[in-house]
Amino acid sequence: MKIALAVALVAAADFLFFGHGPGSTLGLFAMLMMAVLVVTVPAVLRKRRSVIALLAATAFALALIDQPGFLAFVLFGIAVTLSRLLVRRRFDNAAIWAGRLALQGLIGPFTPLIDLIRLARLGRGGARSRLVTIASAAILPLLGGAFFLALFAEANPVIADALGRVQLPDLGWLIVHGISWCFILAAVWPVLRPHPLVTRDLDIAPVEPLPMLSLSVLTLTLSLLTFNAVFALQNGLDILFLWSGAPLPGDITLADYAHRSAYTLIATALLAGVFVLVALRPGSTAARSGLVRRLVILWTAQNILLVASSILRTMDYVDAYGMTQLRLAALAWMGLVAVGLFLICWRLMFGLSARWLINANALAAALVLAVSSVVDYRATVAHWNVRHADIAGGSSFTDLCYLNQLDASALVPLIDLERRVENPKLRAQVRWLRDTALVRVIDRQNNWHSWTWRNQRRLRRALEMLGNPAIVSRPSALNRNCDGTIFRPPQPTAPAASAESEATGSALPPPVSDERPLTQGSAQ
Repeated sequence: MKIALAVALVAAADFLFFGHGPGSTLGLFAMLMMAVLVVTVPAVLRKRRSVIALLAATAFALALIDQPGFLAFVLFGIAVTLSRLLVRRRFDNAAIWAGRLALQGLIGPFTPLIDLIRLARLGRGGARSRLVTIASAAILPLLGGAFFLALFAEANPVIADALGRVQLPDLGWLIVHGISWCFILAAVWPVLRPHPLVTRDLDIAPVEPLPMLSLSVLTLTLSLLTFNAVFALQNGLDILFLWSGAPLPGDITLADYAHRSAYTLIATALLAGVFVLVALRPGSTAARSGLVRRLVILWTAQNILLVASSILRTMDYVDAYGMTQLRLAALAWMGLVAVGLFLICWRLMFGLSARWLINANALAAALVLAVSSVVDYRATVAHWNVRHADIAGGSSFTDLCYLNQLDASALVPLIDLERRVENPKLRAQVRWLRDTALVRVIDRQNNWHSWTWRNQRRLRRALEMLGNPAIVSRPSALNRNCDGTIFRPPQPTAPAASAESEATGSALPPPVSDERPLTQGSAQ
């Protein structure tokens, strides 16, 4: 049954994806894969831990139906793999299961070949001998029949004409599809039949994530007092200048102060968290000291304030240079760092285990990734940049090239921007970008392979904002730069005058230009 349904999944994937960009069909395939898993491995529905993972996989499959994305696809693969593996082993330590998933990713693509070799070894007995007997019995009739049929084709035009109508499959088509089938089978089969090595009993006792530093209570106390004093200096300056906006001394501007690397401060906070992990363990002599515990709590609070200042620095940078996907992801990462620092302090205060700390951080990271797989960061970035655009600032108010890179996600923000822009030249640029994005979305939605729910909602909203036009005109065929400006190639230089013309004093007539001024009608 597993072999038959795996072949059916390969055929479905070939029908849905081959030669087409993925759309909501990717989520449909994810649903089919979960259905096959439930049919072939009924134990998935009998284990509560597997059901929870299967529900998570269903949520990511719905996210893929709404809009296919790499992150949602990866999270679906992790969730559906966990649902299968948790049938054999319970979830105990996120670090151990991360290793299992990594091992699954390394061994999984070779699982079909491994199982094929196993099958061949198992068939060395009676089954294999029967196959050899059948093959040896069939080879003579097949070869002899083909030989006599070829002779009759030479003697009988009816048989020759019938054989001439038979078309052999295109080898190029077969090779390309065969490679695609192998990739799909390598992704599907390990979920149905994971290698036993992935779920073997590791029997690893919970260990601390980092080695222990043997420091005395006095050393730790002096170190924490020093660290708190240094961090208080940095946080005090941030509160004075960054948060309150007080004037800076000398020639230092607020932009110079705010735009210094926020990532350096994040690295400082991470190093502080590592120090707490390696120097203080729940139940140790230093951890039982009341003064040390209070100093650690104070230092953790200062680190969280340091992360908050880094977020504020990044937001100041965004206000000056605009929002990007990388900067938005950096803000989410900074939030995770703050949560991690808080969890380290919480673990020390209540004497929790290292496994608890690992699982808590893994859960926080999983929640952030799950939200990120659903939220359209590209559309969020486009809306932010348009909403905070300085319309009176001319064409340099925002990065139109970056909006163009955001593709369909920038469609609605571009329509909103076109309404607000008053400069005719800038409005023509935005209109061309808007028309380009609109036509791309329409073309994708007209192909059922690449159709998505999110783009359908986006297209409906865009057409409503444009007044539901009966006909959508395609953008002009003129060469354009990424920001919508017209690309004008450099004019060829006039050829040098000949020696004879120079001697006679004559000169070549100036080249006649056929360039006409661009009007609104010609642009359309």
